[in-house]
Amino acid sequence: MSHSVDGTTRNETYDFVVVANRLPVDRVVNDAGESSWKRAPGGLVTALAPVMEAADGAWVGWHGAPDEEVEPFENNGISIVPVPLSESDVNLYYEGFSNSTLWPLYHDVIVAPRFHRAWWDRYKKINQRFADATAAVAAEGATVWVQDYQLQLVPKLLKDVRPDLKIGFFNHIPFPSVDLFAQLPWRKRVLEGLLGADLIGFQRPSDASNFLRAVRRILGFTVRGQQIHVQDAQGNPLRIARAEAHPISIDSASISRMAKDPKVQARAKEIRRGLGNPDVVVLGVDRLDYTKGIRHRLKAFGELIDDGRLEVGGAALVQVASPSRERVGEYMKLRDEIELTVGRINGEHDTVSHTAIRYLHHSYPFEEMVALYLAADVMLVTALRDGMNLVAKEYVAAHVDNKGALVLSEFAGAADQLKHAFLVNPHDIDDLKDTIVAAIALPEAEASRRMRIMRRQIATNDVARWSRKFLESLAKTDDELSLDARNRADEERAGHAAADLIRPRKPDDADNE
Repeated sequence: MSHSVDGTTRNETYDFVVVANRLPVDRVVNDAGESSWKRAPGGLVTALAPVMEAADGAWVGWHGAPDEEVEPFENNGISIVPVPLSESDVNLYYEGFSNSTLWPLYHDVIVAPRFHRAWWDRYKKINQRFADATAAVAAEGATVWVQDYQLQLVPKLLKDVRPDLKIGFFNHIPFPSVDLFAQLPWRKRVLEGLLGADLIGFQRPSDASNFLRAVRRILGFTVRGQQIHVQDAQGNPLRIARAEAHPISIDSASISRMAKDPKVQARAKEIRRGLGNPDVVVLGVDRLDYTKGIRHRLKAFGELIDDGRLEVGGAALVQVASPSRERVGEYMKLRDEIELTVGRINGEHDTVSHTAIRYLHHSYPFEEMVALYLAADVMLVTALRDGMNLVAKEYVAAHVDNKGALVLSEFAGAADQLKHAFLVNPHDIDDLKDTIVAAIALPEAEASRRMRIMRRQIATNDVARWSRKFLESLAKTDDELSLDARNRADEERAGHAAADLIRPRKPDDADNE
């Protein structure tokens, strides 16, 4: 079977297509200057690669280099379909609309979003380009899974030309409250774009609820439970879409295996020696992003030293901040602020043999990250807003020794699953300081109990289960969805009836009988 798009015809079609801003491969160049492709690290690739290999799958995305055309190719059983982006596309669609408009808006306006019509116009154009590439390679009745905020218009663009497709969308970042989302000048177009999907997935139930409220208030569509009655421009019913929470996870088994490797364990001990063998190693691992709360944790740690509650040599903070969006102004400003803060704290408190904060503005191989997790007694995840935060889960998975403590922001999606972490509001610096001290002082038996419970949760709900559950829900028939709705309604009625039976009687109830 073939489909014609923009005058070109492709004969290769696939039953399962993933659409994402980036492809699941990275280009590597050897010493001889020869280039090849290797599978990119990351949970999404790990989760979907087995599904794609088993289901004749293709991945549509950008290969990472602007102003370059790359022909489709195969890599480890996955058909790779590159979508080209120019330098201008990257500036306007990616760094502009995606990361300077949508990203701050969806992260509770921690930084003010910027609204530029030229960015929006290019966002529309690039989403159309991704939709065209996908329509060309999707077989009749194929399942298409679109990923993340850069491609929110793709579902409707696809559904309009290929109504035969089963389309899912997953939003990896938070979805804001309707009052914040309503600031977006193109709010209706974005909601309509997402509603081209049969199933829209979110990290947390609160994100799904925010989306449903936005659909009800901004589009005026009927919403019943998780179901949205999608209408055309004239108000005629088209179909039903659903919004559900499907929290993403990690490949916990592979991380645990890596943590048991004697070389990785030896490296963890070497890291501690390199820090001067402090009594306590505190760790932060983040992309350098204003949503991660890095400034808040540095402030808290610095004040703990100022207060005499922690002592340099007794405690050391290692902060890994991998480079991110370094050409965006807000990120350049953040880097300067963090480096100044680290320099000030170290200048005031370092000794000849010990440093207060070891700041590492690099990306590291994953084996090194697992060694860092093992070396750390306390992990700080102080995100101001985060869809999930997989670092928190990686830290837990790595601690096969059932040691360590996790300080976790209640504003990260991971807080919904890791309830035995030390949950904290990172805006409350005093509480953050107290929580860090409590995590450091946690008795070994209690630390082990908490870690075992969290490890069990992550092992059960790993990334493979995430992808399987989402795709199973996407594949449900109308009859199955109707049965689900009836069962939920029956459960709600039973719950209300039980509540009525145990309702306390008011003092005047007897007088009214």
